[in-house]
Amino acid sequence: MIYFNSDYLEGAHPALLEKLNETNMVQTVGYGEDEYCAAAREKIKAACQAPEADVHFLVGGTQTNTTVIAAILRPWQGVLSAVSGHINCHEAGAIESTGHKVITLPTTNGKITAQQVRDYVEWHKHDESTEHIVQPGMVYISHPTEGGTLYTKAELTELYGTCREYGLPLFIDGARLGYGLMADESDMTLPELARLCDVFYIGGTKVGALFGEAVVIMNESLKKDFRFIMKQRGGRMAKGRLLGVQFDALFTDDLYFKISRHAIEMAHQIRDIFVSAGYPLLFDSPTNQQYPIMPDTELAEIGKRFGYEYWERVDADHSGVRFCASWATKQEHVDALREAVNALKK
Repeated sequence: MIYFNSDYLEGAHPALLEKLNETNMVQTVGYGEDEYCAAAREKIKAACQAPEADVHFLVGGTQTNTTVIAAILRPWQGVLSAVSGHINCHEAGAIESTGHKVITLPTTNGKITAQQVRDYVEWHKHDESTEHIVQPGMVYISHPTEGGTLYTKAELTELYGTCREYGLPLFIDGARLGYGLMADESDMTLPELARLCDVFYIGGTKVGALFGEAVVIMNESLKKDFRFIMKQRGGRMAKGRLLGVQFDALFTDDLYFKISRHAIEMAHQIRDIFVSAGYPLLFDSPTNQQYPIMPDTELAEIGKRFGYEYWERVDADHSGVRFCASWATKQEHVDALREAVNALKK
């Protein structure tokens, strides 16, 4: 079997494994206060052109989302999110388990707009039952979205402006951030994105690391005591140096961006395989996630040799699925997929 289910199916980029092995017997202090974490923080701040930022390392995406959101919200508040947002659909109620509601906004492309946020906040403020309704306390988006779509710089600028107007911190889930930034259609750099939110994270788990996410806090008011809630949520890793070593390697010689670009190039080929064979796409994704719509009979045949992620039922006989490229996707695996898809049409 060749698996295109997701972008975390392989281990880690060899450069990271080399650094982990090289530093394996070096003694360091724990909980992210070692020299490797310090070096990684400086490299990330330099890449963001944000020397004022605070950078913290956590193990996984769900842990990161729950920790950041719990740190921001007051007990009576909830977080605004696209109905398709990861925190709403793929985290088993992790946010609700912290005592906060995910307040969902409708979307057809995974993105929410500044106007939607404005409309909801104004409705909440002026509803006669406002004190009986969960108060929106922040906004969550992901870049790329669950459907592989991207916010433009103009869209994010408008959204962040609205968030600031209403005093709502904007949090960007960057589990696949590298793949978003390196897409051809992206019109944002990492420093630009950093200036258009209050806090975001740089995903490592899905972009070359064994595990790990780097939280970048831009808003001064959100920095205080963040390490306390990290500890409370199980996010202070005793061997925190393992995170620092990996992010130090990822942000050396632009490795993070180079391997992200590789995934985009593989994804372009995957998209072209399906489009050229006449399959429509569920989403117009410029990132490493591609979503062909296939007849169930042909999907069953493809599934004998290739792993994919089932996404949604389109009609009685067709399904939308996800084929995902990663930093480690091999050309020969893409070639094998092309051969198999073309064989369906013979």
